Amino acid sequence: MYRNIRDLREDHDLTQREIAALLYVAQNQYSVYERRQRRIPVDSLIFFADFYHTSVDYLLGRTDVKQPYSAKKKRR
Repeated sequence: MYRNIRDLREDHDLTQREIAALLYVAQNQYSVYERRQRRIPVDSLIFFADFYHTSVDYLLGRTDVKQPYSAKKKRR
């Protein structure tokens, strides 16, 4: 999970400081997420998924598919 978040940040040419500002946390607090020293709060995971247009499952390493799930579910 932590590697995916760091890789996405770097792929978008963003600094830890820039992402931390979007999360309203200090850069050093964000840094501990990427270094696996603290679990990432659920609301931050949701932010990352929306911000990077991916799924929480991708962030958590449960899938290699970056595309988010469809918001619309078909009923049978």
